[in-house]
Amino acid sequence: MCGIVSVYNKRQAPVDQETIGAMTRVILHRGPDDDGFHLEDNIALGFRRLSIIDVEGGHQPLFNETRDIWIIGNGEIYNYKELQHWLKGCGHVFHTDSDIETILHLYEEVGMDAPKHLRGMFGFTIWDSRNKRLFGARDHFGIKPLYYVETDDAIAVGSEIKSLLELPGVSREVNHTAFYHYLTFQYVPDPETMYRGIYRIPPAHSFVIENDRIRLQRYWDVEFKPDESKPFSYFVEGTRSILLESVDKHRVSEVPRGAFLSSGVDSSSIVAMLRTFEPVKTFSVGSDIPGYSELDYARRTAEYLGTEHHELVVNAQRYMDELPRLVWHQDEPVADPSAILLYFVAQMASEHVTVVLSGEGADEFFGGYNIYREPHSLRMFSRMPGWMRHSIRYLAEKLPDQVKGKNFLIRGSKTVEERFFGNALIFSEEMKERVVMADIRRSEEYRSPWTITEDIYKRASEYDDVTKMQYLDIHTWLRGNILMKADKMTMANSLELRVPFIDVKVFEFAATIPTKYKIANGTTKHVLREAMKDFLPPEIKTRKKLGFPVPTRHWLKNHFYKWAKEIIFESKVDDLINKAYVLYMLDEHREGNADYSRKIWTILIFMLWHQIFIEQKYSFGPYVSPSVEIRRKKESLEHIG
Repeated sequence: MCGIVSVYNKRQAPVDQETIGAMTRVILHRGPDDDGFHLEDNIALGFRRLSIIDVEGGHQPLFNETRDIWIIGNGEIYNYKELQHWLKGCGHVFHTDSDIETILHLYEEVGMDAPKHLRGMFGFTIWDSRNKRLFGARDHFGIKPLYYVETDDAIAVGSEIKSLLELPGVSREVNHTAFYHYLTFQYVPDPETMYRGIYRIPPAHSFVIENDRIRLQRYWDVEFKPDESKPFSYFVEGTRSILLESVDKHRVSEVPRGAFLSSGVDSSSIVAMLRTFEPVKTFSVGSDIPGYSELDYARRTAEYLGTEHHELVVNAQRYMDELPRLVWHQDEPVADPSAILLYFVAQMASEHVTVVLSGEGADEFFGGYNIYREPHSLRMFSRMPGWMRHSIRYLAEKLPDQVKGKNFLIRGSKTVEERFFGNALIFSEEMKERVVMADIRRSEEYRSPWTITEDIYKRASEYDDVTKMQYLDIHTWLRGNILMKADKMTMANSLELRVPFIDVKVFEFAATIPTKYKIANGTTKHVLREAMKDFLPPEIKTRKKLGFPVPTRHWLKNHFYKWAKEIIFESKVDDLINKAYVLYMLDEHREGNADYSRKIWTILIFMLWHQIFIEQKYSFGPYVSPSVEIRRKKESLEHIG
């Protein structure tokens, strides 16, 4: 796991060494073990390394036999040994046992089709001096981040936005379109970022920078292919087999490994399968508020599986003290409170291991979110003609809010495309009118959330409603929220997180499971639960997904109330946000008249991000977590011993 930066100077002049140095230093946390640079002609490659594979020989940038092709890469390639064997048979000579060098020789062999052959998580850049071009790609599902920016003088690509902000000519301005979408989704959907002019390389895309311009191209696409001809038992056995194989692949490393463990079937399954191969260290986190901690269940699962278990309780003060730095690590506002608990469990884990496995992606691939049961509960409406559903909605919307069943009628009368914007819908368009200042609402930059979901739903038009919801979440929620927080919060602690569920081979099998086997027996992820039942204690098999719950609803009434008011008053966002209405929501929430916790938290995280990156009220520089130093001392003592 590493951090990369690439700069292409459009003036055809050498890149300033101080510039590439500053862009690389600011992501020290992604790679505290080593750095490396290559400057040639009008390009510069900068690299920070967290040593995982070929610890002694995997220094980057790496180069080919003739030193005219160079590479820097972030991530892990799980099929690199097979590719390496094939490439050696084709005559390629390897100087290291690094998985990233394998990409280099693969590019020599198949050119810009190289990403199609990779199984893993990655973001990389190749400088091809023969053809005078920078080429690179991001992995299939967006496990690893990759951003780009273009100025009058240069085009730059990097693992984190904070690197790009060090490039001369890059301004710190709020992207108003992204701001509107953030209020809907609680994160900024691809390809925008919260910064005007800075964009994401979308997952499953490669890029080419040559002739003073950047071009993006898709190399793979998500496609569901349900196979109705196979029995339930086929999918249960196949799921078990492909997941065991994926977990085994994700074990590759020369450093200590562990796993995150919550109370649900996803992380528990990863731990149980990993336990079949090796002893496992597990890590869990919870809060000190009753009802908001899963530590008891995680502890019992760890005892059942026989792991070396570690746990941590986080209180409101510790959460609040660390929040500004963690928003800095995120680069952009992500209003998922669990992101911060993820940081704390990663911090604890990084004292013991360098690699952790986790359960992200199971819900999107195997149909696990409770909202995926909605098409079944609303099936009566699907049989009605359109005019009847329209009439029901018209009448339901006129009912008083306290009338029981009003929301059920409204949602049932809508199509899945109209009602489902992903796992988080924070502010409706009506609520945005109260929160966003009028001048901004009327600007040309306003975009409806439909501009994000419409094209995705069009590509999924032939699927049933449950599969449409999965398809949308894979293209929005998974990459914009789940994987973004997973990468940034673990890398803040120089910890590599691996996600065996989010594997192209696992997806290809999961995509063949019919919906009738995913949502069945009154539960979700039915196939996965059955596949894992012999690995897990019975109580875990049927538990609902909770992850690492955070008591923001409680804290905003008590511990966070004064702090929240200070941020609202002090942040310089009066041109964007109606602060009076936000204060009204905060007081209504405190008095118990309404639960505005998610909405308030979304606004607060944006304001805090604005203070850090736009106002630059806080100053954070290159940083290595103290927990990483603890781990290094332990490893040094073990080596001496």
